[in-house]
Amino acid sequence: MYSTAKELRFRTKELLESVLRGEEVIITFRGKPLARLTPFKKSKKNSKDNELFGIWKDRKDLKDVDAYIRKIRKARPL
Repeated sequence: MYSTAKELRFRTKELLESVLRGEEVIITFRGKPLARLTPFKKSKKNSKDNELFGIWKDRKDLKDVDAYIRKIRKARPL
C-alpha cells in the first residue's frame, strides 16, 4: 500500500491500523518512496547473541565497566 506524506499527517491512525493488520505501507514524498511502515517483530535473540555483547570483557584496565560508563556519562561542567 502506498500513502503520501500528507496522508500520513492526517490519517496516521488508519495507516497504523493497516500495519496492525500486517500490511506494509510505503510513504511517498513528492512522488518518490521515502519510508516504510511495517509491523514490528520482536527479536527472539538475547543479548548474548549480539556481536557487541562483552566487547570489554578482556579489558584489564577497567575493573568496573558500569562505574566507567557512569563516569563518562556525567554532565560536563559549564
